[in-house]
Amino acid sequence: MSKATLAISVGDLNGVGIEIILKSHHEVSELCKPIYCINEELLSQATTLLKVDLPQDFALNTVDGSFTINAGEVSAESGRYSYDSFMAGIQLCEEKKADGVVTMPIHKEAWMMAGLEYKGHTDLLRQHFDAEAIMMLGCPEMFVALVTEHIPLREVTQKVTYKFLKQFLLDLYASLSLGADEKIAVLGINPHAGDNGVLGHEDMRVLKAIKSANKKLGVQCFVGPIVPDVAFTPHVRCNYNHFVAMYHDQGLAPLKALHFDESVNISLNLPIVRTSVDHGTAFDIAYQGKAKTLSYINAIKSAIQLNTRKKS
Repeated sequence: MSKATLAISVGDLNGVGIEIILKSHHEVSELCKPIYCINEELLSQATTLLKVDLPQDFALNTVDGSFTINAGEVSAESGRYSYDSFMAGIQLCEEKKADGVVTMPIHKEAWMMAGLEYKGHTDLLRQHFDAEAIMMLGCPEMFVALVTEHIPLREVTQKVTYKFLKQFLLDLYASLSLGADEKIAVLGINPHAGDNGVLGHEDMRVLKAIKSANKKLGVQCFVGPIVPDVAFTPHVRCNYNHFVAMYHDQGLAPLKALHFDESVNISLNLPIVRTSVDHGTAFDIAYQGKAKTLSYINAIKSAIQLNTRKKS
């Protein structure tokens, strides 16, 4: 079987993304055919700052734009270029020139400074494809799908309606290749999952959505609502590989505590394959040779697996 071709968007060039790309190129090339969405001038700046040589087989999809890379600086120019690099990767997928896109981290404030309306990669994908993209993060030991992502906590209970959550669960199930007996743990919203209404009635919606989704699917896949403060304890985790969290920190705080260096970000329920590292731009260590590569390598492997599954 031929290797998958993956577009690599370079993320914010003031951060660690390009260092990780260059460090990992040889290993990544053994796994797939990478196409890096960057131009020669900016790449030359990066290699000079890192004091490394450019690999000879470094294939580019040239993305126009020029600015001075300033390690660790939040800037509109670097924010705009990270957006342009991502859009170039998406275009390669849409034109069937790539089998998926793997993204390095962007900086949300830099995007805002650049006048971009999106709160991140997933938000952009959702609007670009007019599809309810699902953000799922994790590694083979544990995956967490987020019902809501980058919104204030005060808006979570407004967003998680019965209808929205039911469709989310159905879309998630359709996007995963699960074993016949595999269960997905669904967390409650409130402490103690509401204690039957004592601490809020929102979790009754969660229970109703779970029951309705299971009935629609004809399988008892989703379990819950599970009390959030015990959901990630060892005796509960041993029963589940996939979890559904109602909001960002509810799911990602325990995931990153357990698997920070190895987890990846996967976008589900889309017409293209997209994976990403599960860490930020790490401006504090940019261009210092300290960036770790495991999350990126796992993101590459996940994109290859998703592409194989999509074609089967």
